Amino acid sequence: MKELGEYLKQTRRNHGVSLEEAAEDLSISPGELENIESANIRAFKDMYELKHLVKEYAKYLGLDPAKVQEEFNDFLFEHTSKISLDDILEAKKQKEAEEKKITSPYTKEYKKQIKLWPFIIGILVFAAIISIVVLLIREANRAPAINSELKGVYLNEYTN
Repeated sequence: MKELGEYLKQTRRNHGVSLEEAAEDLSISPGELENIESANIRAFKDMYELKHLVKEYAKYLGLDPAKVQEEFNDFLFEHTSKISLDDILEAKKQKEAEEKKITSPYTKEYKKQIKLWPFIIGILVFAAIISIVVLLIREANRAPAINSELKGVYLNEYTN
């Protein structure tokens, strides 16, 4: 990164652009630009933001942004790929083996699954309750049955 920062700094100077002028044109602080040129990557919290700033700075200086970005990516790869591929594959195998082990329901996190049975049972219970209510309302609104004693009283009234 030091070589890349130095290259960006030298290109800016060759174009006769001051640090403050470049920072103003790029809408960033002169401190950020100085950190890029001096390869102080710890000043940036987000590597993606730094990558974007380096690309925009390269465009501003008239450099090939793809070439500069490739150089930056090589730097990132060197500093972030300290784990060998064999170690990554071994860790993956261990994780798969752990997932196959029988674990206690108290220690294993389960993915939340939507179960349909309670929903279906709830709908059936609701339908049964509605059916019972409808039958009770029908029964309550039905005309009373006439028993044999009342039949005789009604018949005598209408025949006399």
